[in-house]
Amino acid sequence: MAAFLYQLGRLAFRRRWWVTLLWVAVLAAVGFGAVKAPAAPDTGDSMPGIESQKAFDLMDQRFPGAKADGASARIVFVAPHGEKVTAADNRAAVEKVVHGVAGSGQVAGAVDPFQARAVSKDAGTAYATVTYKVKADDLTDASKKTLEDSVQQARDAGLTVEVGGNALATQPAAGGAAEGIGIAIAAVVLLITFGSLAAAGLPLLTAVVGVGISIASIMALASTFGLSGTTGTLASMLGLAVGIDYAMFVVSRYREERARGHEPEEAAGLAAGTAGSAVVFAGLTVVIALAGLSVVGIPMLTKMGLAAAGAVAVGVLIALTLIPALLGFLPRAVLSRSARRGAKAKKAKEGSEHNGGSRWARFVLRRPLPVLLACVAGLGAIAIPVTGLQLGMPGDEAKPTSTTERRAYDALAEGFGPGFNGPLTIVVDAKDTDAKDTGGANSTADAKAAARTIADRIAATKGVVSVSPPRLNAAGDTAVFSATPATAPTDEKTKDLVRTIRAERPALESATHASFEVTGSTAVNIDVAQKVQDALIPYLAVVVGLAFLLLLVVFRSLLVPLKAAAGFLLSVLAAFGAVVAVFQWGWGASLLGVEQTGPIMSLMPIFLVGIVFGLAMDYEVFLVTRMREAYVHGDRPGQAIVTGFRHSARVVVAAALIMMAVFSGFVGSAESMIKMMGFGLAIAVLFDAFVVRMALVPAVLALLGDRAWWLPRWLDKVLPNIDVEGEALSRRSPVAAVPAPDTTSERESAHV
Repeated sequence: MAAFLYQLGRLAFRRRWWVTLLWVAVLAAVGFGAVKAPAAPDTGDSMPGIESQKAFDLMDQRFPGAKADGASARIVFVAPHGEKVTAADNRAAVEKVVHGVAGSGQVAGAVDPFQARAVSKDAGTAYATVTYKVKADDLTDASKKTLEDSVQQARDAGLTVEVGGNALATQPAAGGAAEGIGIAIAAVVLLITFGSLAAAGLPLLTAVVGVGISIASIMALASTFGLSGTTGTLASMLGLAVGIDYAMFVVSRYREERARGHEPEEAAGLAAGTAGSAVVFAGLTVVIALAGLSVVGIPMLTKMGLAAAGAVAVGVLIALTLIPALLGFLPRAVLSRSARRGAKAKKAKEGSEHNGGSRWARFVLRRPLPVLLACVAGLGAIAIPVTGLQLGMPGDEAKPTSTTERRAYDALAEGFGPGFNGPLTIVVDAKDTDAKDTGGANSTADAKAAARTIADRIAATKGVVSVSPPRLNAAGDTAVFSATPATAPTDEKTKDLVRTIRAERPALESATHASFEVTGSTAVNIDVAQKVQDALIPYLAVVVGLAFLLLLVVFRSLLVPLKAAAGFLLSVLAAFGAVVAVFQWGWGASLLGVEQTGPIMSLMPIFLVGIVFGLAMDYEVFLVTRMREAYVHGDRPGQAIVTGFRHSARVVVAAALIMMAVFSGFVGSAESMIKMMGFGLAIAVLFDAFVVRMALVPAVLALLGDRAWWLPRWLDKVLPNIDVEGEALSRRSPVAAVPAPDTTSERESAHV
């Protein structure tokens, strides 16, 4: 592996014009393909295998022309203080809005609140439900403007009018200006780390090229593979983060080899052969974690994971080829100012001096057990809130009060009760379950009776406030009605109510010969949360198992991969605990602009586990590979730890700070879900990089000593020798004659 990448790096350095033009051509080609590609079909975000999705599918089948997932708007009217919406002037204003909205060509129906009895008991609040023939993304500007203009007329008449639903909801932004600030912070970190504008700009430039290629490729293939607009979100975020990191590691190793006295081309080859090998296997761990998202069985998640894995693969290829090529254009400019001006002896000193990394490593080596216990106790304490984790899908209640959707939610909850914002939809399949005996479907009268019986039984269930009259389809074999819970959509009592209603199904099916299923946004959230929870353990087993095998090959050790996996579990549990404490319990929520606490997004655990695992293994590979390299080349265990930290700690810290800067940009989003993802990823990187990899890892290795690198002889013969540490390169490309590093203090620390 190292020898091949060494040759690849030298080839890219020599043929820098061809390599650079090749990547430019690839970017232009995929960009052209993205522009010319047809729009992706709207396949929706289906969740196969859950009851609520089956109910949606049944509604689409039995109620043709009325899409179960079509756009909707709930217009909420609140009368001025002391007045009623039923007053003549207010009523006229409400009816004018309903009639105006109904005239839009995409509207399937607009229900007058006075005819539908959609008025609160105190007559202070009313609502009109508007359903559309198309999904929210397909609504035209004309349809939205009609709705907005009609609402404004009612406001001009003195009513307070807010619009819930998804008709006017805007797509969540990734972070806007805050994300730009995160990238700017990353640039500053690079500049401080390298002390050179060229060295700092190179990783940013290549990362942007990689993200551009990845996103353009996703857009070009969107129609072929049914990729939605959200598929590229994760690819963009991770492509930028790992692209910067991988490039930075190669550039850093190039500078180190130059400091040892190598010529530019040789240094580029050695950087590709050593740091490049670590990049390959670090990238593979990220790809495994992202591709493993397909285990969950949610198509949207699978597509996002595979697209992001592709973006990471592009980042690896760029680090191995484009970076050496660009180093050919800037062989001296990427060096620090002192290195450009200094003599060879000064360069040698740069590679051998004791820095903050080596000093920290010696500190841990002197106190490995206290450091280990402090790390475990600290992360364990932060992880305690995980015991109260509640999964769900934050809705309009989690949006800022500046949005009309949030104000509509609050007005409905105040006027009609907290459960009104999350009604359950009951779909009754009235086809005779004994059709083979009766010879066909029930009559319409029998279907009505069955639906009415089921509705009455559900209405009598504790926790149900009301049910609507069942509505039959044209064929008379399917009915739909809604049930309003007494509690809010995210309340645990609402989840218990859904389970109770579903538990009543066997008895009702036996009595009515009709089956029913529960759906609606509240039921969907409950089902998705359960699906994710059930898939979490298998997902962890697959991802951690494959990564363990990969790290076993890389480090040729049994205990190092086990330690890596255990450290990851500690950091991810602590990250979950921090997320629960802030977004569910409300600790420090105001500092992040979180206006409403609630359950944690259902997909958050899978996303966090997958992404953080990949990034954690990145740091593990980059840091421990240098320790393994030193150990293989003759250093004692303690000395190898110090050597690894001396060469890698500064770059790993910079990489972690860059990751945190990029992810923190998402905390600036107004959307609670994106804010939650940004915070969770940033805090997870903080715990994993600075606590686990920089403290727990050296403490464990110090306690293990030589045993850390032990591998059974029979297994050593079976495993392929990929030479990540570049032992073959040290024989074929000897280091220039420079003063040997002073390792006296390191040897002393090795015996501590």
